Amino acid sequence: MKIEMFRKLLGVVLLGFLIALGFSKPVQLFLTIPDEIIMFEGDQTRISSVIPAVASLGSTEVASLDQQKSNLTINGKKSGSDILDLTVGDFPVKKVGVKVLPDFKVIPGGQSIGVKLNTRGVLVVGHHLIHTNEGDRSPGEIADIQVGDIITKINGQTVKKMSDIGTIVKKAGSDGNALKVTIVRENEELSKKLIPVKDKQNESYRIGLYIRDSAAGVGTLTFYHPNTKKYGALGHVISDMDTKKPIVVNHGEIYPSSVTSIEKGSNGHPGEKLARFSNTAQKLGTITRNSPFGIFGEMNDEVKKGMYDQPMPIALSHQVKEGPAKILTVVKGSEVKEYDVEVISSIPQKFPATKGMVIKVTDPELLKETGGIVQGMSGSPIIQEGKVIGAVTHVFVNDSTSGYGVHIEWMLEEAGINIYEESRHEKRTAS
Repeated sequence: MKIEMFRKLLGVVLLGFLIALGFSKPVQLFLTIPDEIIMFEGDQTRISSVIPAVASLGSTEVASLDQQKSNLTINGKKSGSDILDLTVGDFPVKKVGVKVLPDFKVIPGGQSIGVKLNTRGVLVVGHHLIHTNEGDRSPGEIADIQVGDIITKINGQTVKKMSDIGTIVKKAGSDGNALKVTIVRENEELSKKLIPVKDKQNESYRIGLYIRDSAAGVGTLTFYHPNTKKYGALGHVISDMDTKKPIVVNHGEIYPSSVTSIEKGSNGHPGEKLARFSNTAQKLGTITRNSPFGIFGEMNDEVKKGMYDQPMPIALSHQVKEGPAKILTVVKGSEVKEYDVEVISSIPQKFPATKGMVIKVTDPELLKETGGIVQGMSGSPIIQEGKVIGAVTHVFVNDSTSGYGVHIEWMLEEAGINIYEESRHEKRTAS
């Protein structure tokens, strides 16, 4: 009996010791040491631990070490991989992968741009009733064509714009034939049978669908990569105003844009940049992708702005720090200016995600002009310690001074830029 009680007491004591050990500062600091460290050439990464561990690398070519008391600094020297060994005496305690990436740079944006998207096919944005002698009906709704569907073909003929449909419907209606409509719904191709009806008011044949083949708006350029001529902008997906679904892009263009005025934001009421652009102006580039991370394509020419026109290094998500930063954006005309913000929080992300940072506008001038983050500011590049770290994406509805940011590495990935391969290519080209 006494032995059993002693065992239980010993178990409780050991459990308490392990819990206390887990909460101790040395153990917590040691547990913060990552399994892998990724950095660029010329970068430094610091590791703090009060455990008296000795660090060593397999090679001094990829990185070098500077160890002083409880602080360890890893210096990236040359692209490649290595293993960092942490030992206490002769006892190995942890192995950390060290990966040094080739130097990589982009030109930060900040310019206001006009965006014109042309959808893949024709987008259905609503139904309407046709007044016929037999009563009111919507042939499109009867045919089970839904809001958000994309009409790509009618009777095997490719549909690219709204006028294509009008011509086909007129001919089919006068002949009394049903239409074989090919639609795309949630990435699935479907075929529907639609019978046009004659509107008794104007004697024309109609299908009872509201449709759209393009969308336009304004945003902000995030980055330009001179080597590939690829760019990224907005930092978030463009959705149709009626269907609320992402617009499936066939092709599109970006144009110079000029901010004419600002509708100031306030808590509960996000503001907006009012800008003008003309699709007859000189086209800056193409749009080939509309994704949750922004719009992407290729630039025809580099857009100069007078500041930060030279390539700048980037920071990966785990390198972003809480603290002061700046954004580049336009609030009047086409002049790009920098404004102070604070990175309130940043999440190191191993996989692409849109809401990686929370930022707060602290610049008195920007707060006076806009009230904080406004629509049209999306895509404004965020700069911290001389590096591009991401872009502004969304404003908080209940706090117009704060919002989300997306990490730059995910925008680069969406643009089709591989920071591993492109950096090596740049070096080969330069040599």
